[in-house]
Amino acid sequence: MKAEFLFDFGSPNAYIAHTQIPGIESRTGVEVEYVPVLLGGVFKLIGNVSPVEAFRSVPAKLEYFSRDIRDWVEHLGIPYRRNPHFPVMTLGVMRGAVALLGTDRFADYVDTVYRAMWVDEKKMDDPAVIGDVLAAAGFDAKAVFARTREPEVKQKLIDLTQAAVDRGVFGSPAFFAGDRQFFGKDRMHLFEAAIARGT
Repeated sequence: MKAEFLFDFGSPNAYIAHTQIPGIESRTGVEVEYVPVLLGGVFKLIGNVSPVEAFRSVPAKLEYFSRDIRDWVEHLGIPYRRNPHFPVMTLGVMRGAVALLGTDRFADYVDTVYRAMWVDEKKMDDPAVIGDVLAAAGFDAKAVFARTREPEVKQKLIDLTQAAVDRGVFGSPAFFAGDRQFFGKDRMHLFEAAIARGT
C-alpha cells in the first residue's frame, strides 16, 4: 500500500496533519511519502480560492475555522501559534522542499519549516528570515537557496502540483492510500484505516 501526504507549508491544517503522521506510520508499519505541492498553484489550476478569500464576506465562518484549529491543537496537545503574517507566500520554502526531496535532510527541512511557520511565528516568505531559520537548524542556507533557483527544481514543483490536480487534489492536506484520496485533518482516521486494510 502506497501512502502519500500532499502538503504545502502555508496550511495550518496541513501542519496539524504533519504532527500526526508519525503515529500513523507507527501503527500501520507503512511509511507515508511526503509530496510537496504549491497550494496557490492548485487553486489557480482548478479556479479555486483559499477559504480566507472564499468566505471573506462570512465572518462567522472564518471565526469558526480559526476556532476549529484551536480546538484541534488543544485536543491533540501539539504546539501551535497562529502566524501573524498569514497568509504567507510559500513558493520559496516549497521549492526548498523540492530541492531536498530524496535527501537525508528532507524530513529535517519539513520539520524545521513547519515549526517556524506554526510555532515560532516566522515570516517564511522573507528570504532573510528563511536563511536564519535554516542556518539555525544546521542547513547550508546559501546552498539551499541556490538549488531553489535551478530550473529543474522550479519545474519539478510545477509538475508535482499539476500531477496532484490531475489526481483530483483541490486543497491541502490531501492524502492518498493507493489511488483513494482523503482530504482534511479530520479524515486522517479514514486514511489510516485505508492503509491498514491495504496492508
